[in-house]
Amino acid sequence: MSTLDTVLDDLAAESAQLDTWVATLTPDQWTTVTTPEGWTVAHQIAHLHWTDVTSTYAINDKEAFDALIVAALENPEGYIDQATDELAQEPPEALLPAWRQGRTSLVEALRSVPDGTKVPWFGPPMSPVSMVTARLMETWAHGHDVAEALGISVPRTDRARHVCHIGVRTFAFTHQMRGEEVPDVQVRVELTAPSGELWTWGPEDAAERVTGDGWDFALLATRRRHRSDVDVHAEGAAADHWLDIVQAFAGLPGNDPKPLAERTPLT
Repeated sequence: MSTLDTVLDDLAAESAQLDTWVATLTPDQWTTVTTPEGWTVAHQIAHLHWTDVTSTYAINDKEAFDALIVAALENPEGYIDQATDELAQEPPEALLPAWRQGRTSLVEALRSVPDGTKVPWFGPPMSPVSMVTARLMETWAHGHDVAEALGISVPRTDRARHVCHIGVRTFAFTHQMRGEEVPDVQVRVELTAPSGELWTWGPEDAAERVTGDGWDFALLATRRRHRSDVDVHAEGAAADHWLDIVQAFAGLPGNDPKPLAERTPLT
């Protein structure tokens, strides 16, 4: 079981890795398009920074966080994108240190949360460990977007386990976000880590099963890959359908990822 310290350490490592990729970019490289929707490197860092600051508000500033909730309810489908776009207009020499300071402030805030206390969020309240795990998942996913756009090979590390954990835990949520009834089944998940360790969730005797590569499952759960491009397999109808819709992040699923062979170059 992960502790706050262990997840914070992994988040720090994931953030530092992304930081090294963007720290030496030229202003023009910060405008490199990273997603089919047109997000640039600046948008990726701006989004992570916005979420760090918002998470800190959720812990330390109820009035500011409540104001964000109201604004989000007024524009539920576009609010976060709008906030990200506004921050992405900041010059890199301002955005990068702001992101770094926001990361530090969030860690300090998380360590101040009393034991047993949950932090309010846009969905259900979260424990500090769950909030940090969510931040790591987002950093991991958006880091992939940046690395792939810049032609950087992402090191395969066992930090992906946190991403897989959220992907498994959101089984019911994934169906609900699609307006589907949650299947009344249990799924056994067995994934091989980059280190060779076996990661498991669910009862050993479950008839429905998902097996394969843990790194690939993390890419699938963050909707960075189509299932035809990953080494992840299902046994059982419910498990098979789940792999089509799995998502580890909150909010609407967005466009389904295309197979790599069908993707067009980003511009």
